[in-house]
Amino acid sequence: MPHLGDNLRINGDRLWDSIMEMAKIGPGVAGGNNRQTLTDADKQGRDLFKKWCDEAGLQMGVDKMGTMFARREGTDPDALPVYVGSHLDTQPTGGKYDGVLGVLGALELVRTLDDLGVKTKHPIVVTNWTNEEGTRFAPAMLASGVFAGVHELDWAYERTDAKGLRFGDELKRIGWVGDEEVGGRKMKAFFELHIEQGPILEAEGKDIGVVTHGQGLWWLQVTLTGKEAHTGSTPMPMRRNAGLGMARMTELVHQIAMSHQPDAVGAIGHVDVHPNSRNVIPGRVVFTIDFRSPHQDILDAMKARFEAEAQAIAEELGLTMEIEIAGHFDPVTFDENCVAAIRNAAEHLGYSHRNIVSGAGHDACWINKLYPTAMVMCPCVDGLSHNEAEEISKEWATAGADVLLHAVLETAEVVG
Repeated sequence: MPHLGDNLRINGDRLWDSIMEMAKIGPGVAGGNNRQTLTDADKQGRDLFKKWCDEAGLQMGVDKMGTMFARREGTDPDALPVYVGSHLDTQPTGGKYDGVLGVLGALELVRTLDDLGVKTKHPIVVTNWTNEEGTRFAPAMLASGVFAGVHELDWAYERTDAKGLRFGDELKRIGWVGDEEVGGRKMKAFFELHIEQGPILEAEGKDIGVVTHGQGLWWLQVTLTGKEAHTGSTPMPMRRNAGLGMARMTELVHQIAMSHQPDAVGAIGHVDVHPNSRNVIPGRVVFTIDFRSPHQDILDAMKARFEAEAQAIAEELGLTMEIEIAGHFDPVTFDENCVAAIRNAAEHLGYSHRNIVSGAGHDACWINKLYPTAMVMCPCVDGLSHNEAEEISKEWATAGADVLLHAVLETAEVVG
């Protein structure tokens, strides 16, 4: 039986070939992928993944949200399984690696164990969560959210896309409705490998990100109402310019986020200006704010400061303001033991690493509510993701999967 030494590594070439083969399904228009959830392309990707799992001797289970669970048996049939995976669906103009690396890295992990004849006490389950991206059917992380009890199954089935098509109907149409009750599975732990989707690891020359926290968020939708008026004939002191209010609040959002460095972020994203005419002072502006922090007190403080100081800006400019909560997610603190297993693996294998906070939501964030969970990250060129130009190197992917392998083996307990 091989010792868990430096010689135990995944097959980087095989992992990379699998990623490139999956990328042929649902090709984008600029080198990436458009494999949105529950489309024909998603079905083809699932079918290919199942074929590979069958070839690896894994037993496939599927729940009523269409999430795929491919099990490699352990020596103890009663031992709780270690789950590992991510998602195969993409953005409409997505890259080849976001989510896919985590699923196929998990598959490569069990392939490697088979190659080397390594047995584990605990079963290992390779997982493909349905609709992580949430682009076609909002919200994101839908299936893992139902699994964690955050959403109801019937509610998820009623989600509709831009064409009015129901999630439940489309899941049935592609033939991936399982018979398992969602959330019925018990886990010893869950691990997720992912590209960083940010520039920190590449900028610092680190091989591995040890994810300790996930950002919590407040999404606010702000409506400022002033008075539409002619831009040429309305004196400056007599204007009630909703656009000016938004401009000042944009700067306020930036100042608030900068006052809570490191890790806190904030920006204005979606903007609707009315009437959006070149010679009319905006009478109404609707915009969204995205505040994020891994610390609940800071997250709430950013929201409270904005609400107070934005109200003062509105009053000074003669505007009325309404703020609606458009979304909220509490910060995530990943399990200490799982995080330590990832850090130990990186150190044991000689990979440079640093602690990192996930700025994006992942299925691991919901599963963390139920079971010990942690994430591994590898660098991403220029931090670019959710873009067809998203890129990583084979070496980065291999390092991430190597660390995943050793962290999972420490948790699943090698026999022999």
